Amino acid sequence: MKIAVVGAGHVGLVTAVTFAHVGHDVAVTDTDAEKLSMLRAGECPFFEPGLQDLLTTSLESGRVSVADTVGEAVDGVEVAFVCVGTPPRASGEANLIAVEKSAQAIAEGATGSLVVVEKSTVPAGTAGRVGAILAKVAPDIGFGVASNPEFLREGSAVQDSLHPERILVGADSPEAFDVMRRLYAPFTDEGVPLVETDVATAELSKHAVNAFLALKVSFINAVARVAESVGADVRDVADLMGSDPRVGRGMLNAGLGFGGSCFHKDLLAFHHLSAQAGYDFRLLPEIIRLNEESVASVAKRVEDALWNPEGKRVALLGLAFKPGTDDIRFAPALELARLLLAKGAAVVGYDPQAGAAAKAEVAELELAADPYEAAAGASCLVLCTEWEEFAGLDMPRLASVMDERSIVDGRNFLDGEAARSAGFTYSGVGHSK
Repeated sequence: MKIAVVGAGHVGLVTAVTFAHVGHDVAVTDTDAEKLSMLRAGECPFFEPGLQDLLTTSLESGRVSVADTVGEAVDGVEVAFVCVGTPPRASGEANLIAVEKSAQAIAEGATGSLVVVEKSTVPAGTAGRVGAILAKVAPDIGFGVASNPEFLREGSAVQDSLHPERILVGADSPEAFDVMRRLYAPFTDEGVPLVETDVATAELSKHAVNAFLALKVSFINAVARVAESVGADVRDVADLMGSDPRVGRGMLNAGLGFGGSCFHKDLLAFHHLSAQAGYDFRLLPEIIRLNEESVASVAKRVEDALWNPEGKRVALLGLAFKPGTDDIRFAPALELARLLLAKGAAVVGYDPQAGAAAKAEVAELELAADPYEAAAGASCLVLCTEWEEFAGLDMPRLASVMDERSIVDGRNFLDGEAARSAGFTYSGVGHSK
C-alpha cells in the first residue's frame, strides 16, 4: 500500500520506517526543513535505538521517500497518518492547531479517496473535527477517518512498533476498517491482535492508558515517602505488589518520577477534556503534583548531603528523561538541576546522548565527557537516568576524584553496598540499604 506520514518526529518517523520494513511504500514529510534535509542525507534527527539502521535500509530500498509538502506526500496514497505535536496550552487543553493544519493540507493535496489516521494523541472528539475539515475542503473526495493510537516507549520504540502487543483501530466506516486491516495485515498475519472500536473509544483509550501508567509511577513514589519514614524497603514493596497479577510490576520503580512529553501533557489534556464533559477528574492533577514532589524530595536529600549548597559542585549522571533516548522534555534531571542551581550549587552533568540538548535547555549546566570527569571535585553525585553504562561504575575511582563522598541514587539503580564499601554515604529512594 502507499502511505503518507505527516510529521517525522518520535512517532512519525518510527511509524514510517516500520511500515516500510513490512513492505509498504511510505512518503514522509514535516514542516521542519532541516529535519527533511537530514532525512534525505540518511541521518536520523534524534536518537532512538535501532532507528538509524531501519531508516538507512528503508531509504536504500526506496520504500521511504521524503516529501517537501503534505500535498506531495499524499499524492496517490490510500492512508495518511497525522503524527504531529499536540503540546498543552496554558489551560492544559491540547493545542491541536498542527492537527487542523495537517487535515486541511491533506484534503487540499488528496488525489483520490483515502483514510486519514490520527496517530498523535488527541482528545476524544477530534476525529469529528478532522472529518468536518476534510469534507469542507474537498467535498468530492471520499475520506475515512480513523484513530490508531501509538503505544510506543522511547528507548524501545522500534521494537514496540515492529512487535506490538496489540493494534488499536477506531474507525468511522466499514470501508475505513477494511483499509486499516489491509494495512496491518503483515502484523495480524503473525498473530498480533487487532482491536477494533469506535473512534471516540480509541481516542479516549490512549489518554486513559497514559494516565494510569503515570498513576503507577506517582503512587509508588508516594509509597516510597512512607517507606522511608517507617523503615521499609519500597523495592520489596513494589515486588510484592507486582506479584499480584491484578497490579503488575511494570512502572512501579520509585525514584525521580516520570518525564518525557507524553504523560505530563496527556494528564493535562485528559483533565481538561473531563472538565469539558462535566466531570472534575481531580486525581489527574494530583498525579502531576506527586511527580513534582518526587523531584523535590531528591533535591532535599542532596541539600541535606551538602549541608550548605552554595559554591559546591553536584554531579548529575543522566540528563535524558529515560535511558535509550536523547529526549530531555520534562526530564526530572533538568528540574533537579534548576532547583540546585537556585540554591547556589554548581551543577555538572553527563549523559551518553542528551548532553547538548540539556545544555541548550539549562545554560548554567556544565557538561562532562564521562562520569568520572563529572564527579571530579563534586561534593555529591546523583544518579538521575539509569543508563546501562552506569551499572558498572568504578566506585573507588569515583571516590578518589570527589571532594566529598556522597551519592544520592535517584533511580535505585546503583549497588549501594559497593558504594558504601568505597567510602560513600549512599542514599536511595524509599529504602535505607
